[in-house]
Amino acid sequence: MSEAVESTESGAARSELVGSLAKGLGVLQILAGAPSGLRLTEVAEAAGLTRAGARRLLLTLVAEGYVRQEGRQFLLTAKMLSLSRTWLGATSGWSRAEPVLREVSQAVGESCSAAVLEGEDVVYVARVAGRRIVSVSLSVGTRLPAYCTSMGRVLLSGLDDAELACFLDKAAIRANTPKTVTDRQALAARIADVRRAGYAIVDEELELGLRSIAVPVRARPGAVVAAINVSTQAARFSCEEMGRTLLPPLLEAAAKIEDILAFQ
Repeated sequence: MSEAVESTESGAARSELVGSLAKGLGVLQILAGAPSGLRLTEVAEAAGLTRAGARRLLLTLVAEGYVRQEGRQFLLTAKMLSLSRTWLGATSGWSRAEPVLREVSQAVGESCSAAVLEGEDVVYVARVAGRRIVSVSLSVGTRLPAYCTSMGRVLLSGLDDAELACFLDKAAIRANTPKTVTDRQALAARIADVRRAGYAIVDEELELGLRSIAVPVRARPGAVVAAINVSTQAARFSCEEMGRTLLPPLLEAAAKIEDILAFQ
């Protein structure tokens, strides 16, 4: 009797599901794993859909602003971030880690942030703004290219050699400033240096006048799961001064955050 009731309830639950929504969410997940975009045929094959079905879903997502079309490629848009901004800001681990970032910010008088790696970008999961103005406008949910940011290079240093080679082979790399390192072999060498040193300093590669220093946040087995940084105006600190003055409080903060995340 109970088995019959469970079967009936299970069938009723399935009847409440919206198949088209599930398929649309599946398409979003597929595109999330392809930062450079996919063609209609590729989406259809990955989702197990007909070309016509995939086309209808993609055009709906384009119309709603969650996907954009560039030629034959379909890519996620920044609108997807609006769904995660509130969640990221309220996630227990990072909301509990924010006071640690604030301590660093107040101690050094500069902005302190945390980010994770997503595709070719870093995504900010926590941030405490400093007293001084930096022209880049940043907040939780902001995405920046990983290859030319200190947190990005720290996060990339946590990839194994094959993963890093794949990233550098596929990443869209351009010169944001005259100082941006765009040669892929040179970038690989910089990231290898970060892996050995345990921190990264990026000097005006994202924007002229902006320098930053970052360190990894590791899970218990040692994997790099996030990065924290301090960003500052180039006139305020030389790269050498950043290493002497900003690195010690960042390393201390990273250790505190690792303890917080371990118990969330």
